Amino acid sequence: MTSRSPRVIHVAHSPDADDAFMFWALAAGKIDTGDRRYREELADIESLNRRALAGELEVTAVSLHAYAYLADRYALLAHGASIGDRYGPRIVARQAAPVDPRRALAGLTVAVPGALTTAFLALQLYQPDARHVVVPFDQIEDFVAAGRADAGLLIHEGQLTFADRGLQLWADLGLWWHEETALPLPLGGNVVRRDLGQALLAGVAHDLKASIQYGLAHRAEALAHAQQFSRGLDPGRTDRFVGMYVNDYIVDYGERGRRAVQELFARAGRAGLLPGPVALEFIAA
Repeated sequence: MTSRSPRVIHVAHSPDADDAFMFWALAAGKIDTGDRRYREELADIESLNRRALAGELEVTAVSLHAYAYLADRYALLAHGASIGDRYGPRIVARQAAPVDPRRALAGLTVAVPGALTTAFLALQLYQPDARHVVVPFDQIEDFVAAGRADAGLLIHEGQLTFADRGLQLWADLGLWWHEETALPLPLGGNVVRRDLGQALLAGVAHDLKASIQYGLAHRAEALAHAQQFSRGLDPGRTDRFVGMYVNDYIVDYGERGRRAVQELFARAGRAGLLPGPVALEFIAA
């Protein structure tokens, strides 16, 4: 009897420490994935958003903002979400924060990490009259420090390193969102292309959840792997950054995390920032 050939699945995620942490066990073959084999690919989140729009990727991390444009082709996995609970993308500038940063941003130019990022969607909800320029996420701090934009919207490790470049915090959009909604701010998730079929969708969900749980159970090893993607953070700050997003919502969104996604889409929809209603479907292990 011939053995069944393994199914190779391409999985893509951002080259940042928290994504590296959750995908480590999957990429390193630490868990039993049956006849499924995963081929890992790394790219910045806005590039992944754009490639998902074209349907190129089978399994990928995306911004939840982008998912509003992808729901017909991709299902949202219930595991591996990046959710900030009273913290999130940060708006920084060269000058000290004004008394009312939200009002002050009207008419100013903000460097943002991509038009489909959830950070940008949150900025539009926070201050719709801010102007923007798209800049690669890892260049925004230098872009603002050089005076090429009035302010910058930081994701990933920039949320911790902006002061190293003499920048001042104006607003934390995760904290603002919590004050507005009493909910965490859902930023990113993992999606799987629907045409893979229900059995494979369920298998991918199982494997991703198992990878996260393995990383949590072997945190020191997973952190050592994640350190390679920390872009200059020392081990202490890498640990802090991973702890921000490898949190209670990463194994599963849970009821509160799902409600936060629904609220984000509802508010963005009412503001005319989405193409239409978003039908949410979570594939859970």
